[in-house]
Amino acid sequence: MCVIRVENLKKSFLLDKTVIHAVNDVSFSVKEGEVFGLIGLSGAGKSTLVRCLNLLERPDSGEIWFDGLNLVEQDDSVLREKRCRMGIIFQHFNLFMRKTVWENVAYPLRIAGKRTKELAPRVDELLDYIGLSAHAKSYPAELSGGQQQRVGIARALAMSPRLLLSDEATSALDPVNTELVLSMLKKVVEDLGIAVVLITHQMEVAKALCDRIAVMEHGRIIEENTVEELFLRPRHPVTRHMIRGFDEDMPLAHLTELTSAPVYRLGFRSHSVTRPLISDISRRFNVDANILAGNINALVGGDVGYLVVSFEGEEDAVRGALNSLYEDGVEILKLDPANGFNNGDGINVKEVVR
Repeated sequence: MCVIRVENLKKSFLLDKTVIHAVNDVSFSVKEGEVFGLIGLSGAGKSTLVRCLNLLERPDSGEIWFDGLNLVEQDDSVLREKRCRMGIIFQHFNLFMRKTVWENVAYPLRIAGKRTKELAPRVDELLDYIGLSAHAKSYPAELSGGQQQRVGIARALAMSPRLLLSDEATSALDPVNTELVLSMLKKVVEDLGIAVVLITHQMEVAKALCDRIAVMEHGRIIEENTVEELFLRPRHPVTRHMIRGFDEDMPLAHLTELTSAPVYRLGFRSHSVTRPLISDISRRFNVDANILAGNINALVGGDVGYLVVSFEGEEDAVRGALNSLYEDGVEILKLDPANGFNNGDGINVKEVVR
């Protein structure tokens, strides 16, 4: 079931007499139990978009369907009610420093009119859920960043929302605390089946949590796909750059210096990551494989991997080897030193090996 559906959303700002299209004709939907990632570099429009989703920022045009209503058309009283069904996790935690952990989690329930006797069991339940019951009387300044963010997660869950909006929830954390918060978010999705819109500029975070990812640039969604397909077949240069693969670790021009043969990127799906496909085709087609770079990425739906290779041998043998890999479901991109690795959509192996 679809939890939220966004259609043709637009939001612009006037800055020094220049119109900035922060959100420019954006459409997407998120289902129950799905983590939908919105990823992009700073200034891509991600944070403006997430503020539009709960109408904290009113869009110029477009539709936001949630709980059977187009929120853009609703008055303030309806919006206040629907916002209770959307939890928000902030980048910098946004906790009340003069309130205890217990009071921070209780805050949205108090705003909703719940008395202490009514809300106490819910707050205790949430603190136990995030593993911070022992810190109920502590203040935020006494906690680590990861613990503070877990309090933020508990507060976001207080009203039993259908949708969780996570705006750069890990970008202020060190790697250890990032892993702890990601584990907590995974647990929330698995246990509660809640829908999540995850805003981040970190592909590492997106690949650890997301089922689908949309890449934003200049207010637009330039590419959207499952995480697996996005890693195997990144279509847009911005996406390829953000995947943090070989093209960042090693300049493309340097790859061509390592071999005089054509260079290919081979993308392996989860079912073939552990299979010895390269050694198999080397034996069967009598070609030598020169492995120049590689990696395996652990995604929500399984592992995907890539190798950057060149093959040496007779042209027909190389073509046969590539064709065999293609038939095994391997994604094949050929290096163009001027433009990077070409998109593999509808790839024709005969064309690739020219």
